[in-house]
Amino acid sequence: MSAIPVPYSHLRSAVKAALREDLYAGDVTTAALFPQDFPAHARILAQEDLTVAGMEVARCVFTEIDSSISFNPRYTDSDVVQTGSVLLILKGSARSLLMGERVALNFLQHLSGIATLTTRFCQAVGGYTTKILDTRKTTPGLRMLEKWAVRLGGGLNHRSSLGDGILIKDNHLDLLQSRGITLTQACRTAREQGPHGLRVCVEIRSLDQVRQALEGKADVILLDNMGPLLVRQAAAMVKGHAVLEVSGGVTLENVREMASAGADFISIGALTHSAPAVDINMEFFIPPNPKQKTPPRAA
Repeated sequence: MSAIPVPYSHLRSAVKAALREDLYAGDVTTAALFPQDFPAHARILAQEDLTVAGMEVARCVFTEIDSSISFNPRYTDSDVVQTGSVLLILKGSARSLLMGERVALNFLQHLSGIATLTTRFCQAVGGYTTKILDTRKTTPGLRMLEKWAVRLGGGLNHRSSLGDGILIKDNHLDLLQSRGITLTQACRTAREQGPHGLRVCVEIRSLDQVRQALEGKADVILLDNMGPLLVRQAAAMVKGHAVLEVSGGVTLENVREMASAGADFISIGALTHSAPAVDINMEFFIPPNPKQKTPPRAA
């Protein structure tokens, strides 16, 4: 699965911020225990089935600490791996590897968690044309990386910023209504006054609002916190005159029912704000000596 690439400058900026947070006073434990450095080998392993995301971030972590570290990935971002899989092999300064361990794992566990949860949602709607979307409910400063992880898991990105699309939400509508402006008028005004070419999406809380949005020629009708029955009724009203998106209260248990009800897109904030970190760890090991001969078997 291809993903929108994250600019390396952005990736490196996130990594440098994380390293400053962890190493602003150095690694006093490693310095005390290993005053003399030595070469070591380490491997990073998946402790559960998961979708990989963040390998290039992990590479950047170790490169920022020590550019001489050898980074040998066994899998690439978006690969689905099983429990026990060795994701990558590291070779280099023992002190440097210890210094980078936690930050690299934090990124890998968090981003792979997002990709893994996204994969599960995409699998849950398999057989339907419904697409899974993320939202702007992201960790401050990590939005680009988190949305990248959603793509790696098979999902699509919703707006990345407030300038990426026109989305008339409930608070907009409440303020407009206090000034005597209807939902239908809001849709028409947004199209006339907004940047040319941007789709107009409006958040809907009732079937009556669906009718108003259709009258206003909204491009996307976003059904907020509606159950499958109302989604099915809304889909019958829309009949292809607008894209139908569902959001709010969507879980792995009900997402397939939402898809079957007629949703074109399902946006899920939990992909980024509540995805559990997956279990990935790093362990040191002694590699086999290729020069050492295997003793002959006993007769």
